[in-house]
Amino acid sequence: MLWLTPVEGSSSKASRVPLKHYQIIQTNKQFQPHILVIPVGSIVDFPNLDPFFHNVFSLFNGRRFDLGLYEGGTSRSVHFDRPGVSFVFCDIHPEMSAVIVSVPTPDFAISAPDGSFLIHNIETGAYDLHLWTIGSGDNLSSAQVHRVTVGPFNTDLGSYTVQSSPLGPHKNKFGKDYTLQRPQQY
Repeated sequence: MLWLTPVEGSSSKASRVPLKHYQIIQTNKQFQPHILVIPVGSIVDFPNLDPFFHNVFSLFNGRRFDLGLYEGGTSRSVHFDRPGVSFVFCDIHPEMSAVIVSVPTPDFAISAPDGSFLIHNIETGAYDLHLWTIGSGDNLSSAQVHRVTVGPFNTDLGSYTVQSSPLGPHKNKFGKDYTLQRPQQY
């Protein structure tokens, strides 16, 4: 994923971003989408579409939260009020994982399957282009940064390589290994 921040002295439309609700749904013991990028100030809803309970949490500094145990057909929400990376898990189902990245700009994108990015309506000016992927660190400061200029005749921001790696095993919300402590219907 990438985001653009104006270089000091450039104009910025970040203050004009309306607050918006995003969603990560829980279905078939999976979070969808797996990666969500949002502007700071957004709210993410976590509807549970499974016929059983989930307990969504994040212990990461992007936004720490624990939504508690809630049943299928209900939803909980989290306000992301600062930039950061939040790795999200379910305390009942260790196979469930997602990543929410809240960035300080409305100018962001997630890569297409071919690795390309597209951001619309970028104002002319100089920007820092930030590239981050799972495995490159657990905070935004671990992103690669490249200075780019966008103009009427310069819309190609270049080609970059970023190494990624899958999320590995993780602990439950108490920092312990997952163990079967609940009845099988969960």
